[in-house]
Amino acid sequence: MDAAGDSIVRVQNLAQVSISEIPSQYIQPPEDRPSMKKNSTKNVPVVDVFGFKADYRNSVREKIGEACREWGAFQVINHLVPIELMDQMRNAGLTFFNDCPLQEKLKYAGDPTSVASEGYGSKMLVNNGGTLDWRDYFDHHTLPLSRRNCSRWPQFPPNYREVVCKYSDEMKVLAQRLLGIISESLGLSSSCIEDVVGDFYQNITVSYYPPCPRPDLTLGLQSHSDMGVITLLIQDHVEGLEVYKDSEWFTVHPLSDAIVVILADQTEIITNGQYKSAIHRAITNSSNSRLSFATFHDPGKTAKISPALKLLRASSPPRYREVYYGDYVSLWYTKGPQGKRNIDALLNI
Repeated sequence: MDAAGDSIVRVQNLAQVSISEIPSQYIQPPEDRPSMKKNSTKNVPVVDVFGFKADYRNSVREKIGEACREWGAFQVINHLVPIELMDQMRNAGLTFFNDCPLQEKLKYAGDPTSVASEGYGSKMLVNNGGTLDWRDYFDHHTLPLSRRNCSRWPQFPPNYREVVCKYSDEMKVLAQRLLGIISESLGLSSSCIEDVVGDFYQNITVSYYPPCPRPDLTLGLQSHSDMGVITLLIQDHVEGLEVYKDSEWFTVHPLSDAIVVILADQTEIITNGQYKSAIHRAITNSSNSRLSFATFHDPGKTAKISPALKLLRASSPPRYREVYYGDYVSLWYTKGPQGKRNIDALLNI
């Protein structure tokens, strides 16, 4: 039983009992099922940011700008986030999901009747009647500090809370650095995007994707673009994250020292569509579990988001209508991810 008293099936438990058939609520419609054919002709760019040293800033800005235009996603290396801390985060998530007894996990269960509640869960869109993702997760509210209540997080392993706090702080600094370069790459002041966004609302979601007997019928996480500003993600060694480009899905190959950068919808609005939020998904496999760690950076609900004025001119009018971020969030959770259709609703047609 979860915190609200409702019986919720955990995907990890389904996998552990070696089911022979996938429950119908996890079977994707035929048009959404993943192709088992691998596409290796293109790779999501890997950008060396050289520790953000001034001597390399021009070349890094150029490469990040190109990645934002062409992909809306890229990986960064030499990003100043300690590799040891990344490994500690991976170990904390792995220990919680693999070694923590179910009854202990359920002490941290989120409220399934509340949208995006903090804690351990399996159904993020509980009121949406669509197909379920083949994953369990733990969502942490980490910023601003007024939202950070470590007592709601596991103590298994013992350093779990300390590691998540340190990781949260490092991700905020990295997000600020990257948004500064992204702003500059469009001829804007380095603080432009962050000034529009205001103080970050940051969530860290650890997603656990158990082995699935029918990866051809399921998705670990359905196709979507993130609704906030920028997402920073690390993977374990198992492939599963895919980015959509030119009508094809491309694997984001795991690199142990890299952080995946995914542009989200509000950045597409602020850049007036010059940079695209990335459509992405997670696929499953039949033999290995997989962990990912996504850190979302969003505006506050009262933030008013619109294209940056310096990017507008007669030949380039605003492509998107102004929106309060809280209204955008309500739209996303009412209709579900739906690829990128939510941002399309703001287009000035």
